[in-house]
This record gives sequence, C-alpha cells and structure tokens, in this order.
Amino acid sequence: MDQQHRQIDPDRTVFETIAENSEYVKLGNKEMNARAYISRFNFSGADQEKKCGVLSGGERNRLHLALTLKENANVLLLDEPTNDVDVNTIRALEEGLENFAGCAVVVSHDRWFLDRIATHILAFEGEGQVYFFEGTYSEYEENKKMRLGNAEPKRFKYKKLME
Repeated sequence: MDQQHRQIDPDRTVFETIAENSEYVKLGNKEMNARAYISRFNFSGADQEKKCGVLSGGERNRLHLALTLKENANVLLLDEPTNDVDVNTIRALEEGLENFAGCAVVVSHDRWFLDRIATHILAFEGEGQVYFFEGTYSEYEENKKMRLGNAEPKRFKYKKLME
C-alpha cells in the first residue's frame, strides 16, 4: 500500500471510506456491520464521521490497515506495522493477524509484538546466514543462544564496487 495514503479521499469520512455506501462490510464469506468493523480499529462514535483529510498520521495508518484487511488477501507483507500506532491499534492488529486465514510476513524490530504473533522466524544472522525457525521469537532467541552462544553481531565488510 502507498505509505502516503493517496488512495484515501480527504473529503470522505472514515465511515464512507470503509463502508462504501453500505451498512455492512464483506470479510471473506461473512458480513459484518461496518460501524462495528471500524470500531475495531479504534474509530468509535464521532471519530467515524471525521473527514480523512484531518486524521493524524496514526489514524491514517489505522484506516489504511482497516482497508487492507478488508481486501480478502491471502498474503500480507507488513513492514514495521507497529511504528507510529498506539497500543489499541497494535492489539487490533494482533487480533486481526490471529484470525487471518492467510499468511502474513512481518518485518519488525518490535520483539514483544513478534513474540505474540510469530509462528515461524526467518532470521538474517551474522556472516550473511539465513536461519529458519519454527516457533515464537522467544523460542528462537533461546535456540540461537544454544547454537551460537553469546555471539555479538558483527559488522559486515563490503567489497568496494570500484577500485
């Protein structure tokens, strides 16, 4: 999705943007009340009638997340999804990912978030090694310590492109 949120019409309300002239949103094979769906992304009451043009950055991120999860995709690629969002939005994201029927690839430095949502880890470790681990982030950390000890990350030395 566009990080500048250009697809969001600044003159429409949050409700109009999500509901698209309907009282219900279709989520897979189910229908859900549009206002209830929007409230799961921390837009309650009067916030649903805010014009998109006056939303804060975090609110725009929540709106875009609500739009994205409504798309019925079977693969999500989330790059640092917990940046610039509040705790309630992170909780909504966790719940959405737990109930998501597809695959989500999450790139994040938020270890606490990863520990709650990750079922598999693809870790880029030292010396350009990639390690695949099935389990939570905490379990991966324990496994890494057993395999590598307390090895600290090392800086890469890159070859010069041109001499």
